[in-house]
Amino acid sequence: MTVPARVRWLWLTLAVVIADRATKAWFETQTPEGWRHEVVGNFIYLVHSRNPGIAFGVLADSASAWMRVALIAGSLAVIAILAWMLVASRSGGAMSAAGLALLLGGATGNVTDRIVHGAVTDFFEVWLGSYRWPAFNVADSAIFIGASLLILDVLFSSRTGTVAARKSV
Repeated sequence: MTVPARVRWLWLTLAVVIADRATKAWFETQTPEGWRHEVVGNFIYLVHSRNPGIAFGVLADSASAWMRVALIAGSLAVIAILAWMLVASRSGGAMSAAGLALLLGGATGNVTDRIVHGAVTDFFEVWLGSYRWPAFNVADSAIFIGASLLILDVLFSSRTGTVAARKSV
């Protein structure tokens, strides 16, 4: 039985999940919720916050148990799709494989938090002047970087594909 070459990217997924869980566990055990520490003046803060909603605190005010179940179920569906895309895809190069692996690791890290704690632990906060970016974590960073890699791959691989197609005509 041959293992698809893209399966090797699962090491990156595992690294993200481990780093995410380790950092969250440290914050959960070492700091009280609401804790705040300025790292770079008026720019980067370490905080201990919990987000029961989705990205940027959307749906955080919903106290419904069904909302939690829906968020977990939706996350598990996304994880299944990402895993299938990573392992089964025959297209795309290293950039798309790394992007999918990072997305998979980030989604897995956050859904683990949601299942175990009912909310996602966040601990980085960035201020740009008077604008405060919502708190985030390692999993969120992996999701952002993974999505960025996929977008870059789509933008630049289609251009090179178009150029190659024109040259062959």
